[in-house]
Order: sequence, then structure tokens, then C-alpha cells
Amino acid sequence: MKVLKFGGTSVGSVESLRNVKDIVESINGPAVVIVSALGGLTDQLIATARAAAANDPSYMDSMQSIRSRHLAIIDNVVPEIARQEVTDKVSGLLSDLERMYSGVYLIRHLPQMTLDIIVSFGERMSSVIVAAMIDGGSRHDSLGFIKTEKWYDKNIADQKLTTELIRQEFSRPFKYAVVPGFISTDINTGDITNLGRGGSDFTAALVAAALDAEVLEIWTDVDGFLSADPRIVSDAVLVPHMTFIESMELCSYGAKVIYPPTIYPVFHKNIPIRILNTFNPAAPGTLITDSQCDGDLKVKGISAIRDTSLFHIDGNISGKLKNTVSRTFNALAKKGVKVFNVSRNDARPGMSFAVAKGDADVTYDLLCREFAPELSKGTVSRPERIDNVATIAVVGENMRDNSRLGARIRHTLSRDGIRVEGYSEGASDTTMAYVVDADRLDNALRHIHTLVF
Repeated sequence: MKVLKFGGTSVGSVESLRNVKDIVESINGPAVVIVSALGGLTDQLIATARAAAANDPSYMDSMQSIRSRHLAIIDNVVPEIARQEVTDKVSGLLSDLERMYSGVYLIRHLPQMTLDIIVSFGERMSSVIVAAMIDGGSRHDSLGFIKTEKWYDKNIADQKLTTELIRQEFSRPFKYAVVPGFISTDINTGDITNLGRGGSDFTAALVAAALDAEVLEIWTDVDGFLSADPRIVSDAVLVPHMTFIESMELCSYGAKVIYPPTIYPVFHKNIPIRILNTFNPAAPGTLITDSQCDGDLKVKGISAIRDTSLFHIDGNISGKLKNTVSRTFNALAKKGVKVFNVSRNDARPGMSFAVAKGDADVTYDLLCREFAPELSKGTVSRPERIDNVATIAVVGENMRDNSRLGARIRHTLSRDGIRVEGYSEGASDTTMAYVVDADRLDNALRHIHTLVF
């Protein structure tokens, strides 16, 4: 059995939906099909809700465009015999959505619980359409079997209960089961929640792991993982195969093919992932498995996070570096701040690390609180923050032992006048990381790509 996930661009137009229909109906044997909301709709649902909360009557025009788009797609992709039934179901959901917006407009307030309900309508409507469009399709409502619980202020999947409920849901024979991705319900309150960014990918991974699928196919709008962003590096190449760890590293550092947490459930079950293109289904895509294959590229790709801030802690920590790193990471982790890498700068002692620019203010405050005793004694200097930098990751096989490549990368960047603010080599089996001026990022990516590919 296969599990297929189709993202927003794959279900965003009449043309792409017809491709989805052909892809699914060509499968011999049962398949579970996870679908996102129509392309761009989730952002529109959120923007419309915020307009309503701001007492902006233009929310009604946006609501009308949402209605018109869905009804037009039904007219074009759903077989005539089922069209009226689907129109009635989706129209009912659209009416419920409109009432939600009207309520928000009247009270001029948008609680998080209300926003969660509003964004759920995207997948609820798209899954009704796709299930009716596919010959042999049946809809299975993920609100009944994807369960979350609160962890601090986030909704996280209760994987044990979710696994049990998925197995119950799909214990009866089916041909093509269509499931709305992203959305879920709270195990204690029953309130509608969602799995956050990359939630549809995660839904697909949870289903694949629970049902011991033979493969998880992620259908998107690219041919697979490329060696770099083709918008920046024109000669980027398709990477036929990589490991789970390599794919997680590339996505953690900015590659937007899949969302890293997606991989965990199938990684633990050793279920391969294949990245495929809805608009070019004949392309072989990228296969992701647990280990290297003969003929693999040594370097799998280069990715980057443009909006980065670099922090440096200096002072009397040379003999206490391990403790300093531990205290720093623990303080940041408690607030959900992700550290991209620990960076060396040969010209300076101390410790450097990078975070997303949006986390920079809270990071600075956390560091000042964590090291307040040392700051008051003068044994640690006040944290230094450098904005407008980018973090580049070079991901591949046996990077820890490839010091020669690291030296060549730094030399190549230096030769072009690109200053390396910090770097990490030898700390990871799969990744070398470099922090450079954000304004020079594109040039840096092209130089590194030319060197390693």
C-alpha cells in the first residue's frame, strides 16, 4: 500500500487536479491520498480573518473569491453524476466559514481557537472535492483520527493514540482513501487544532507509519531535491538519492521540499520517501532511504537560510566551553529557539552560533539572563549580535572527515572577497555550515556549487 501527499500547488488548479486524478487512478492496489488546501488558500483564510478582526469590510470580497474559486473547480473536475452532492457539501462548509468571519467582524477579535477552525476549512473542502473527483475515492476525515495535545503553547501529535485510531479507520477495505492533511483535534477538548507548518506532510507520515506503507510519495511542483535553489544556481542538478538524515539537514537549512519533522515517523519505520512532480509525473524524482547507495553523489546539496543573526559569546570560557554550549542551548530550547550551528571564527576565541533573525531579540534577552552572574563579574562579555547574515549548509556523505573540502570552500569564498563570519566543520557527519553576509549569499552559493558539483 502507498501513501501519497499532494501539496497546495498540486491541488491548486483544474489542470493540476486532473494530474492528481490520473496519478492516483494509475495505482494498482490501495492507496491513501493526503491533500492540502487549494494552493495559497491557507494564507488567504488567515488574511481574511485578520481583515475581519480589524473591522475591514473587504473581508467579504475575499470570502466571495474563496467561494467562487471552489465552486468553479467543482464544475470543472467533479463528474457530473456527483457534482450537485459535492456542491452542496462544499457550499455548506463555505456558509459555515462565512458565519465564522461575520462573528469575527462583529466582535473585532480573533482568538487562536477561532483561527484554527477557520484555517481547517481549506483541507476540509479540498478533500471533499478530490475524493469525489477520483474514481474509487472515499473521504476519511482526519479530525476523527489525528489527535493532538498541548505542549506549552503548541499542539503536538499524540502519536500513540493517533496510530491506534488510524489503524481502526483503515481496517476495512478501501481503494483510494482521501484524507485532509494538516488538521486535527485536541484529545482533551475535541477542539479543532492543526499540526502547524508542514502539517500535511506530517499527516502523511503519521498515516504511512501507522499502516506500514511500502512508500510515502510527496507530490509537489519540482522534480525532486535539486543540488541548490535553481532560482539562484542555474545549473543545479537533480539528486537521485539521499539519506533521511541528509534530507532533514537540507530542509532544516532552507530547502523547501519537505518539512523536517515529516521524516521522523517514517524514518523510525524505515519507510522510503519519494519526492515527485505532479506536473511532470514521468520524472524519476528523488528517493530517500536510511543508507547510502552505490553511485550516490558525495555532496547532496547546498541550502541556505537568508534571514539569520549571528551571536558571539566571549570571555573566560575557554575551559568551560562545553558547559557554556549546554547552558546556551538549554536556555534557547525552552523557548523554542532553534540554533542552526555552532560556528568557529579562527580570529576570535569564544563561541558563536546562528539563529533565525526573527528569534534574535529573544535570544539576546535569554543570553543576558542566563549569563547574568558572569556578566556582572565581567568574566563574560555582553553577547555580540550580527544581523544581515545568512547561513549556508553543504550537505553530503562523511562531511566530518572531509576537512580538505572545507578548506577549499573557505578559500573559494575568501578569493571572491566574501567574508566568512563563522563556520562549522567536523561537528557533523553530514553538514558543513558557513555564515556570510546576506548581501553576498547568492554569489557564495554559486561559487560553492561550482566547486562541489
